[in-house]
Amino acid sequence: MFDIYTIIFLALAVFIFIRLRSVLGQRTGRERPPYDPYSRRDATKAPAPGEQPGKVVSFPGAGDAARPRDPEPDPAEPAPPAPRWSGIADIGSAVANGLDAIAAQDRTFDGRHFVEGARAAYEMIVNAFAAGDRRILKDLLAKDVYDGFAGAMAEREARGETMETHLVAIAKSDLIDAQVKGRTAQVAVRFVSQLISVTRNASGEVVEGDPEKVGDVTDVWTFSRDLGARDPNWKLVATEAAS
Repeated sequence: MFDIYTIIFLALAVFIFIRLRSVLGQRTGRERPPYDPYSRRDATKAPAPGEQPGKVVSFPGAGDAARPRDPEPDPAEPAPPAPRWSGIADIGSAVANGLDAIAAQDRTFDGRHFVEGARAAYEMIVNAFAAGDRRILKDLLAKDVYDGFAGAMAEREARGETMETHLVAIAKSDLIDAQVKGRTAQVAVRFVSQLISVTRNASGEVVEGDPEKVGDVTDVWTFSRDLGARDPNWKLVATEAAS
């Protein structure tokens, strides 16, 4: 049984506990943070000997996170694509427009591939004409051009002459014209080449040319192709000497 004095003392103890908790047990937001011996001292501490008051000595790296970073450079933008006929025809030129017209009807047309093929055809035709190889010429020449080449070879053979040709180099192969007429495409190429060419009679004597001299030759050859045909090959339809 609790007597009256025990009850009074218990009530007094509870009252005192509640009052102490209301003052000491709650944060007000103005408390000083706990002391950290490893934290940096305030900038307003007493200056060291030889140090000017009010200045802070910072160590390398101190405050890096607070300093604004330099903006990172933008990634390099991809270079714009080269013009369609770069290295073959100038933008907006008649040749470029002609090549566009060819490509519009033949999506497989490749200007660089055409130039490579024209150079190869030039070398084959020059060598075949010198050797009198009619089979190769028939595959590469239009009929009227072949007839002209065949006639010249026949006259040479009738005289008992032989021709020797060595193609030293093709210095240039520039497109100078390109156009489409209906379904027929034509491209003219100016070739600048170095040749050694000599013609000998039946006795082996030189009647034309010089076997020791490299001559510069400039020709304009025109190649043609029917864009509606399945045959992808171009044929030589015209030749002319150029200065």
